Amino acid sequence: MAYQYKREPLTTDEATKLANACETPLEKLVVWTLLDTGLRRAELASLTPKNLDWQLHRLTVKGKGGPYGKRSKVRVVPLSPRLQALLEHWFAVHDELGVSPRTIARIVARVANRARISRKTSAHVLRHTFAVTAVQKGISLPALQRLLGHDNLTTTAIYLNLSPEHVMDEFRAKW
Repeated sequence: MAYQYKREPLTTDEATKLANACETPLEKLVVWTLLDTGLRRAELASLTPKNLDWQLHRLTVKGKGGPYGKRSKVRVVPLSPRLQALLEHWFAVHDELGVSPRTIARIVARVANRARISRKTSAHVLRHTFAVTAVQKGISLPALQRLLGHDNLTTTAIYLNLSPEHVMDEFRAKW
């Protein structure tokens, strides 16, 4: 496989700083949704109450891909309790998220700047952070592949930038 640039996920401390730096409900909604679901910017921007199943604590997303790039691939993503509460409050008042993918990028950059995270932080970095956190919490690669909406497991593997310390800790814990 050819070399692919790997974005570095945020550390646990950086992710916490980012979440705590949110000042408005929209900033919380954007940052926490990206951290807790691994959605892409466009998927988040197109979110409506129709995508949410409150009783089953999940959302359905039409993602990237499908035949001819028609955004026809559908996947189900679980909702964390903190995210479900935020979405319930937001969609009680609004019919849609009401921001573009570009605005989402600006919000993430602004909150990262406020959190004093010096390296480039984007929505896609938060997607990587979600993937690494999921693996560290014990989610299997095939389950993560489904959550991220990848066709191939090799695509999912690109997201797994585990630090040498994490590898050593996991080895010691399981060996």
